[in-house]
Amino acid sequence: MQLFNTMTRSKEAFAPRNPGKVAMYVCGITAYDLCHIGHARSSVVFDVLVRHLRKKGLDVTFVRNFTDVDDKIIKKANAEGVTSDVIAERYIEAFYEDMDKLGILRADAEPRATQYIDEMARLAERLIESGHAYRTASGDVYFRVRSFPGYGKLSGRDIEDMRSGARVAPGEEKEDPLDFALWKASKPGEPVWDSPFGPGRPGWHLECSAMSEKLLGMPIDIHGGGQDLIFPHHENEIAQSEAAIGGEFCRYWVHNGFVRINTEKMSKSLGNFITIRDIYKRYLPEVLRFFLVSSHYRSPLDYSDQALDEAEKGLRRIYAAMAQMDQALSRAKWSETKLPPDVAQELAKLEEGFAAAMDDDLNTAQALGHVFGAVRLAGRLMEDKTLAKSRETADILRRIQADLADWGGELGVFGSASEAFLEALKASRTARLGIDGARVEALVAERQDARKNKDFARSDAIRDELANLGVTVMDTPAGPRWDVA
Repeated sequence: MQLFNTMTRSKEAFAPRNPGKVAMYVCGITAYDLCHIGHARSSVVFDVLVRHLRKKGLDVTFVRNFTDVDDKIIKKANAEGVTSDVIAERYIEAFYEDMDKLGILRADAEPRATQYIDEMARLAERLIESGHAYRTASGDVYFRVRSFPGYGKLSGRDIEDMRSGARVAPGEEKEDPLDFALWKASKPGEPVWDSPFGPGRPGWHLECSAMSEKLLGMPIDIHGGGQDLIFPHHENEIAQSEAAIGGEFCRYWVHNGFVRINTEKMSKSLGNFITIRDIYKRYLPEVLRFFLVSSHYRSPLDYSDQALDEAEKGLRRIYAAMAQMDQALSRAKWSETKLPPDVAQELAKLEEGFAAAMDDDLNTAQALGHVFGAVRLAGRLMEDKTLAKSRETADILRRIQADLADWGGELGVFGSASEAFLEALKASRTARLGIDGARVEALVAERQDARKNKDFARSDAIRDELANLGVTVMDTPAGPRWDVA
């Protein structure tokens, strides 16, 4: 398997430090607000990576943290007149609600920053003792950026260029504008913990270094997060961790691309800030997940209603094929008609292609191409009046069903009962488009009565009326079925 390593800016063969075992750390949310689509993308990306690594037989220890003490949490707590832990708990619970619906597996360890204050304080002490950090008169502790020669190696930034635009804010006691806080002295209205430097709280960057060292050991194999974390957060993690341990902190740095809303950067100031719950009001969670895995994780992702509609159509196509295969396989009798030998070869190539795509830097977009290839193959076989009855066709369809279950397990999709999911999808789209489902049902029933009475003019008129509503009707042996176009 190959992964793109942000540190080397190239794909590299993935080889964990301990054969067969993977130590993986991903930066989680700062718990002060509801999760947005950017959080959804990052969560899905690393969920798929964990699933794929485990599919390959690797023993993955996956750690994802919660930042539960931070300036933004404190600000919201003070505004509401509650403690910071109340705010953090509220939004951690909301995170679980949103991500559970999205099919995100729980991490093996989900540490909160406030549970590792002692470890953070000890790490800061080690850095002070080695000369990489210093304490100010007011009780703050800063990391000496210039004491670490490799600073900037992850982001590719030059320290002199950064220095030219940096300033020390009023009231700060930094030796250098580039230095960053490891510990912040206590201030009124803020949570506080005791430390060797006096009462205060940790800086944001310190928590991930302390928790990953404690829970995974050094060096960790994979450190992940969004591209927005490369600088300064991950750059600072590298500096403080490697300065403290005197060796490599992480072997592979993996970052997912940004999400844009209708080609614009998402931000509250632009009014295009979309939470996961906003999306759930209009689309099923699996539609969102399918949309997110439809692009390569490192590429920018453009979110729009049109893009979600297209994802919904693609997902419906796959589930419809699954339902058709279920129906085809329910036949009691099969013929001994032989399939052309290239049919099995075609499926084998699709299976090999899916595995190769996932091994090639987690190329889920390419992998889905092979999924649709299998769906098309199943469709061709079921539509052929001769081959559809072949026992060998049944064997191929069962194999495709097994493949879809297997592939879906890696991608986190296709896990629902096909008929039930198609009904849920229809209900979601009907509601989103403002179609009166009860009226549609009545028209479909009236059309069926007209057909029974051989009133084909009325039957056709009703079909046209339904078409104007955006509804298609399919006549099946089990009766008419309708869907939203």
